[in-house]
Amino acid sequence: MIGWSGRRKAFTLLLFIGPTLLGVLLLNVFPIVLSIYTSFTNRNKFHPNPDCSVFLNTLLDPICWPVFRANAPRGLAEPYSMVTPLYQNYVDLVGKLVSPSALQAFGLILLCFVPLLVAGYADRFYDRQMTRRVGSSTLWLVGLGAALLLAFALNISEAYNTLMSTGDFFVVVFRTVLFVALRVPLSFGLGLVLALILNMQPLPGRTFFRVVLFLPWATSSLAILMALVWQFFFREKGVINQILQMIGFDGYAWLSDPATAFAAIVITDVWFSYPFFMIVILGALQSVPKDVYEAADVEGARWWTQLTKITLPLIRPAILPATVLTSITAFQMFGTAWAITQGGPTRGAGQPGATEFVIVYAYKQIFQSQHYGRATAFAVILFLFLFAATLYSLRYTRITKGAYE
Repeated sequence: MIGWSGRRKAFTLLLFIGPTLLGVLLLNVFPIVLSIYTSFTNRNKFHPNPDCSVFLNTLLDPICWPVFRANAPRGLAEPYSMVTPLYQNYVDLVGKLVSPSALQAFGLILLCFVPLLVAGYADRFYDRQMTRRVGSSTLWLVGLGAALLLAFALNISEAYNTLMSTGDFFVVVFRTVLFVALRVPLSFGLGLVLALILNMQPLPGRTFFRVVLFLPWATSSLAILMALVWQFFFREKGVINQILQMIGFDGYAWLSDPATAFAAIVITDVWFSYPFFMIVILGALQSVPKDVYEAADVEGARWWTQLTKITLPLIRPAILPATVLTSITAFQMFGTAWAITQGGPTRGAGQPGATEFVIVYAYKQIFQSQHYGRATAFAVILFLFLFAATLYSLRYTRITKGAYE
């Protein structure tokens, strides 16, 4: 039995963690539970309001809570209800992806990545050996070449078109993954180059250059406003076309072409995000011992060998968490695409736009189509995907190693 002192300690502990716990439950856990419940309903613009006589609606929908019920909206529309079958919204989103033709196409695409996986495992195997017979760059080049040859042999373009015809879900997710795959390496590469330059000794005006190069990250709080500035650059009569006309080239409708509009979003977001990598890498470079480079110079190691064999391995613990965080942030990107193109340009009626990423698509489903049930089903699928990816990345990068030791 807990004594008075034990009860007092428990009460004091609850008093301290209570507000935080309540905030987590209301702002994090409850929206997830409500989204899961809504994903099993037909809630949309034709059935916007709940039936407060249903127990689950009374429990989960804030409109049915006693404090809000007096001001609940009323109308002639029928209240929303559970769909039949319960997983119908999920079937509407991803049902065609589990068809035999789609699964076959997906399998062919995954098969093209096998040479790269083999190259990765071979690279790790040779790293454990006392003497390395095959260079890392050679392994990856062979793996990339084998992957391209396999893609050509399997006619991967046909498999891609098959998956693109399965519906909006794959199209939107694929474009978002492609955006992340382009944005993160470009941001990392630019940040790495600038960090290495700023870390050079001596460098006149280092403080000035650090401040100037950090400005894009500092202005990220005004992302919508800065994105509108970039939109002005890419307009038909914008800065870029004016410069092209000055040197004798014709202007181009950058934001009207799907490919160049997508590239414009990537360029703009790289400009926003590279300072984060630059600062992280620059801080990590300060912790690399100078005597390691001195020993490498004595051994005759070139700058590329020092970069790949000394610098990158030593700053890897700082780079990997930053890469994971940036990837998750890029996957949730909304402001830049919405401010510049609003998800467009579209290829046809009823099709997602060229820059309609997952959050933009969800926004349109909720605030334009008002199909809340399908939009929350989409959000639940994305939550599960990001949750699994985050757990894997935490395990792979060992960010939490030692936290429970």
